[in-house]
Amino acid sequence: MEHQETPHKRRVRYKGTHPRNYKEKYKELQPDKYADTIEKVIRKVRTPAGMHISICVQEILDFLQVQPGQTGLDATLGYGGHTEQMLRCLEGKGHLHALDVDPEESQKTTKRLRALGYGEDILTVHLMNFAQMDQVAEKAGGFDFVLADLGVSSMQIDNPDRGFSYKTEGPLDLRMNQQKGISAAERLRNIDQEELAGMLMENADEPYAVEISREIISRQRRGRKIGTTTQLREAIEAALSFLPPKEQKEAAKKSCQRTFQALRIDVNNEYEVLYEFLEKLPEVLRPGGRVAILTFHSGEDRLGKKSFKHFQKEGLYSEIALDAIRPSPEECARNSRARSTKMRWAVRAQ
Repeated sequence: MEHQETPHKRRVRYKGTHPRNYKEKYKELQPDKYADTIEKVIRKVRTPAGMHISICVQEILDFLQVQPGQTGLDATLGYGGHTEQMLRCLEGKGHLHALDVDPEESQKTTKRLRALGYGEDILTVHLMNFAQMDQVAEKAGGFDFVLADLGVSSMQIDNPDRGFSYKTEGPLDLRMNQQKGISAAERLRNIDQEELAGMLMENADEPYAVEISREIISRQRRGRKIGTTTQLREAIEAALSFLPPKEQKEAAKKSCQRTFQALRIDVNNEYEVLYEFLEKLPEVLRPGGRVAILTFHSGEDRLGKKSFKHFQKEGLYSEIALDAIRPSPEECARNSRARSTKMRWAVRAQ
């Protein structure tokens, strides 16, 4: 039998500045190799695929006042943009611990930061949920500064295999760690209409929660499974078909955003995890320690604001942010994903 050579497969051609298909954006997915392409994409007020543009960086650094020799925590590593800036402030002295539940992105970010010269002597990355930070704090002796960026990273949103965006076809997953828990598709298969409507209202203030939940449950009862992002988007669009035609497109877009948010919060137990994190914060901060939190929707911000006020009354925080800090108009113009951001902070009592 003749030996058959495996035919050479050509790499998919890079189609223009912004190819539609995520996997075709190989230049954007390799920022170190194609810096010029990355710069062009950012100049057009877009976030390159596989990358995340950190928000409120200067505001965070101004507040945290990271000093060489301190011990800190980045509770949500993500792409590591904030982490890198805090590491620079340490100037090779002290230590920064970073947490992330996403094994895929955590590995990529760790590799990138190691390549920048941040070894294990200055940076330790832990694959764990930030609600477990007390385990790290116990060994570290507490933290002088803590940052928690509660937003979903652009790498997760843009990757269709993760199912975070209604704009691209992919499995309806929405888990931060795909190795644990159940997907959003499975969650929808085991929920009734009343519970789903309650989830949409509680997690996203969805005004059409009743109509959307009715359509989703009705479809599934008729055997029309909702297992992809497109199938969920189509169900939402159908649920809002009663609206005047001129209003339907924009209403469907916003309801898709809110529905995906509500499901993501639910499958990742985000409120429960955030509540636990906020409860543990005072005990992991050293006297005078500082914490900054970035939130991206009203539910998160309410929890943070309430917790800070409560612990200030208890005497555990000496100062808290009276008003949320917002990104500058210039930053929002450069990065559209910054528009919903609020930053709150607190200082541990001495």
